[in-house]
Amino acid sequence: MSRVPKSLPYLCVIALALLSGCGTPEYRAEKQHCEAQWMLKIPPEYRQEIVTKYRSEERLTGQTTCQTIGNVTNCTQMTRTVSVPYTDVETVDIRAAQRNPQIASCTARACAAKYGNSKCEI
Repeated sequence: MSRVPKSLPYLCVIALALLSGCGTPEYRAEKQHCEAQWMLKIPPEYRQEIVTKYRSEERLTGQTTCQTIGNVTNCTQMTRTVSVPYTDVETVDIRAAQRNPQIASCTARACAAKYGNSKCEI
């Protein structure tokens, strides 16, 4: 198993802050504060896990459609999109499921205390 760099938890907090583009600036500020707090209380624990993913592929159906214009006939084989499962190895934070509800709750409480609503809307 590969080692996780010590700076990764901090990068995750920054990435989460950047990805949480929804909400008001006040909401994002409160959420960022709560994330930093809960990342210390429930630090990430990374493991590599085998996961099932899906990719789309075009497959021939065996049907053909033809169109004749003048003396020229053009035929096209029909395809359909199918979902194909495959396995992959991902590094996952097994504590995220514990931490994320705490962050959401902390953010809602902070917003309610400061702005009177859970979304930090002014």
